[in-house]
Amino acid sequence: MSAHMAEEPDTVIEALDWQGRPLRCQDCPHEDIHAEGRCDLGKVCVADRRRKRIDRFFSQNAALAARYLDHPYFEVRALAAKHASVFLLTPLKDDPEPDVRVVAAARLPVARVKEMRFDTEPRVRIAVAERLEGSDLVALLADGDYQVRIAAARRAPPDALVYLMHDPETDVRRVVARRLPQAQLARMTSDDDPLVRVVVAEHLDPDRLAPLVADPDMRVRFVVAERIDPRFLPPLTEDSVPPVAEVARQRLASS
Repeated sequence: MSAHMAEEPDTVIEALDWQGRPLRCQDCPHEDIHAEGRCDLGKVCVADRRRKRIDRFFSQNAALAARYLDHPYFEVRALAAKHASVFLLTPLKDDPEPDVRVVAAARLPVARVKEMRFDTEPRVRIAVAERLEGSDLVALLADGDYQVRIAAARRAPPDALVYLMHDPETDVRRVVARRLPQAQLARMTSDDDPLVRVVVAEHLDPDRLAPLVADPDMRVRFVVAERIDPRFLPPLTEDSVPPVAEVARQRLASS
């Protein structure tokens, strides 16, 4: 089960292990650190089933993380992986739980995570995309999950983004429009979605905005009126939407 357990307020002291059994300090191998105040039943405990309590334990006892990288409870493995030496994390690339593999993808050296581009879990592929650079990201631009494509598009070489100019997902195309070189970006002025065209209008050079002067969406025209080269402003001074026309008139008067 990969979904995180719901957290209850710390004022409620309920200490159960990951199999639902009550916890007792007497059964714990860490009585020494309990005496030092570095764990606290119901609040800071590696044996607890609640993520926040486990995380607090490793935050205060990072040196113990290596002992728990093969724990049967995936939350313990994932949180231990956040604190353990990176030299111990390679086996976690093949962990059965995505939460654990995500941590491995985020922490291992980049050269070690390239092969994880093809992991079955989108969250893992996103974590990899956020680490890779250059041509290593190209394969992820064609990923079947749009969130992976977004992560890859944010870091891929701008020239490679032409492959995503016609992506079926609006959010992907918006990321592309923020990063495309000007020559390719000009081709997106006819995008079907006005939210994409707004981004195009925000990033296209002022002297390239003429194709958007008569855009059917007033949000696009408003951005155009704010940014377009003054030579192309006259049609916008008669726009049917008063705020658009007003911006155009003010800019034309001050140009």
